[in-house]
Amino acid sequence: MKALVTGATGFTGSHLTRYLLARGYEVRVLMRASSHPAAIDGLPVETALGDLGDEAPLDSAMQGVEIVYHVGALYRAENLPKRAFRDVNVGGTRKLLEAAKRAGVSRFVHCSTVGVQGDVKNPPAREDAPYNPGDHYQESKRDGELLALDFGRREGLAVSVVRPTGIYGPGDTRFLKLFRTINNGTFRMIGSGKVLYHLTYVEDLAAGLTLAGECAPAVGEVFTIGGEDYLTLNELVAKIAAVLGRRVSGMSIPVWPVWLAGLGCEVFCRPFGISPPIYRRRVDFFTKSRAFDISKAKALLGYQPRVSLDEGLARTAAWYREQGLLG
Repeated sequence: MKALVTGATGFTGSHLTRYLLARGYEVRVLMRASSHPAAIDGLPVETALGDLGDEAPLDSAMQGVEIVYHVGALYRAENLPKRAFRDVNVGGTRKLLEAAKRAGVSRFVHCSTVGVQGDVKNPPAREDAPYNPGDHYQESKRDGELLALDFGRREGLAVSVVRPTGIYGPGDTRFLKLFRTINNGTFRMIGSGKVLYHLTYVEDLAAGLTLAGECAPAVGEVFTIGGEDYLTLNELVAKIAAVLGRRVSGMSIPVWPVWLAGLGCEVFCRPFGISPPIYRRRVDFFTKSRAFDISKAKALLGYQPRVSLDEGLARTAAWYREQGLLG
């Protein structure tokens, strides 16, 4: 089969591209002219130029494509307006769906996020738990997945939605600050550390995304893809410390002073279009529970996480060391 992958130059998209190639897919990647393709350099892929955030159609990118894996998105950035997230994560998704319909694409997998369910009040959350996005990014991802599901029903396009939990693994820098501060002894817990967190090793996510595009029962459904277990933030920090061979201070910082400092930084920095050094959304990591039930993906897709959390954290730490990123 020929697959089109959006976001292929990013962390998740590049791993998915490699996974599809290993399974014998022909892969075409959608890239902006300004993209940096280092993550997929040397891979035997076709390249199609296009931008999810503008008005230009994507029909040429769809020619001969049988399945679309839509991973590309505008991720969190504190110095961008709300409209920018909607233009890419909603408008770009609509443009891609319409092009897929015109081209006769048979399957469309939309990558969303568990963030659309926000702070989980009754963990673990299943796919049918209420939407509760907490920021512009999560709101745009909620609207993007609702658009994809509705388009599939109305237009007869076989759409599936995948919501990953926190994605990590070699190549990721999202969790680098956490690893680095634990490694250099400056980490301090904000709050109690008793909130829940759920991670997904990136190779397991690539497998889950692929299954969502291959399994007939996936059509019209939403799936949470995550690791086997969730844990408290205190437990996660302890595991990372063990992998790094470090000890973590028992000192913690109250939540509200940090939250207020973040608010002040946002108010000061936003008019200048710069990203604040501290912002309120960072505090969410320490205050909002993220714990999910992956049994639906197991039952309907045959999904099974292959990389344990301990092994995944060890691989990630090793990659950070190899790259000289731990300081």
